[in-house]
Amino acid sequence: MTDAVLYYSPSTASLVVHWLLIELDIPHRLELVDFDTRAQRSPEYLRLNPQGRVPTLVLDGQVLTESAAIVMHLAELHPQAGLAPAVGTPERAAYYRWLFFCAYTLMPAYRSWFYPVEPAGEINIEPVKAAARVALEYAWQQVADHLEANGPYLLGEQRSAADFVLTMLMRWSRYMPRPTDDWPVLKAFAARMKALPSFHETYRREGITDWQ
Repeated sequence: MTDAVLYYSPSTASLVVHWLLIELDIPHRLELVDFDTRAQRSPEYLRLNPQGRVPTLVLDGQVLTESAAIVMHLAELHPQAGLAPAVGTPERAAYYRWLFFCAYTLMPAYRSWFYPVEPAGEINIEPVKAAARVALEYAWQQVADHLEANGPYLLGEQRSAADFVLTMLMRWSRYMPRPTDDWPVLKAFAARMKALPSFHETYRREGITDWQ
């Protein structure tokens, strides 16, 4: 039996790892990292994850960080689920493309939106947020165009782990001036992913009620 411990905080990037653990039926235990008490900056947690972020997954004694990387690893450990195409195939190349699009394009822009003080200080909050919004909406238009032409999932007919990461990032836009639900093709994609029983179970366990 897999020995897995997920250090998480509801509604953060740990959600997609929690979701995959449930989707893949991997036995695991949850450890709440309470952001209200800044537990993510505690000496104990920083020994696990020096960045002071979630998720952190301890899997069979190995400490894993970075949500997209953890998702890739879980998909490869459970090939029977079909969430990662075969290595060396065109589908695998597309899978890498979209996972890294999430990690390198969407996630940094979201960080600028949610934490605009980090890159440029208090006096530049509004310009930073404005630039982040432009970057995000441009990126989401690219995803919408791709799904319109090649859907229903990022890799076509086959759902992959990249779709789980993308869905989590769509949820992050829910209170933005233009949420992803504003694109009909993205809304339809999210509805397919949110219909999975594992999504509802993740929500139940984390106590989340929005964007259902």
